[in-house]
This record gives sequence, C-alpha cells and structure tokens, in this order.
Amino acid sequence: MRPVVIIFGAAVRAGGQPSGALRARVAAALETGRALDDPIYMPTGGQGRFGRPEAVVMGDALVAGGVRREDIQLEPTGRNTMRSALACAALLRGNGRPAYVATSAYHMPRCVLLLRLAGVRARPGRTTGMAASKRWSKRWFWRLRELPAVPIDSMLLVAWRLRQRRQM
Repeated sequence: MRPVVIIFGAAVRAGGQPSGALRARVAAALETGRALDDPIYMPTGGQGRFGRPEAVVMGDALVAGGVRREDIQLEPTGRNTMRSALACAALLRGNGRPAYVATSAYHMPRCVLLLRLAGVRARPGRTTGMAASKRWSKRWFWRLRELPAVPIDSMLLVAWRLRQRRQM
C-alpha cells in the first residue's frame, strides 16, 4: 500500500506565482517523499485570490521537482485547513494508507490533529524549515493564530463526525 504525502496549501501570488511558503511546502513534501517507498502526493488548496488553485500550482511544482503526474492526486476544493483535511479524508477513507503531512512547522500540529480526527492515519512529515515571514510580527501572527484555531477546528471536526455517525 503506497503512502500518501499530503501537502497543505499556501498562497498563490499575483500573476499566479507560488508564494515562498507554497514553494517551501512542496520542497518539504519532496523531502518527505524521498524517505518513503513510492509515495502518492496529495497537494491541497482551492482557488485563492490570484491565479490557479493552490493544489494545481503545487502539482506543477511537484512535476518540476521530478514527481510523475500519475503519482499526484490533486485536492483543489479545500478553502481552509479544516476543509482540506475533510476532503483528503474523504479521498483516503477506508484504504488504510499511512499519510504524512508536509507543511510549515507552526501549522503541523493542527494539520495532523485534524486529519486524525477525520479518520486518517496521519503522521508528521518534513516541515518547511523556513520562517513564516521575515518580519517578527508576522511570524508571531501565524504562530498565535494557531492557538485558537486548533481547539475551534477540532471541535468543529468532532461535531461533523458526530453528525456523520447519526446519519448512518
């Protein structure tokens, strides 16, 4: 059973150019994939303000990094971290594949937790190794944003799972 490397989206800049965070997350995914046996890559992220969906831009970057197109399964519908986790879980449901997360260090705990709550056997993969921003105020903004996001998204995802069980 082939492992999956899930890459959580990041911004696409004006003109359709990948942001530094997006490029770094793809690099982390490639590094994670090199340590695995024949992985499938699952870039996530929907349409942002500019260019093509984040997942599509990451898919192209993966191909440029040497990944075959047939080893990429795009998930271009997620508009935020929780929606991306739910969409990935729907694609992976019941197959038992291990999933490795590639994202920024500050974002890793929430991504892994949400995937696990959604029923995916998620594990941390490589992180980007780059700061969220060159400015200290933005770096702390991104880190501090995760503090309320983790419990809020976790509660929303648990509520979603409970609704799913009742509908069965």
